Amino acid sequence: MTNGKVEALQIADGDYCTVIAGVHKGKAGIVRDINRSKSGNVTITVVQDDGERFKTLARSVLIGSN
Repeated sequence: MTNGKVEALQIADGDYCTVIAGVHKGKAGIVRDINRSKSGNVTITVVQDDGERFKTLARSVLIGSN
């Protein structure tokens, strides 16, 4: 914890993740793009096995859950 905020997870391109909250809850796939927004939120693009892509917040995913 730094300045009252929790540090971002150590997430890397190519990690397998499962979404545990939000609109895409229950979906899973490979992390392909990691960005930090102007407001400080970390966003990721996830590519599912069928090729479908979606964006979600990094705080809404569980990394390494196959």
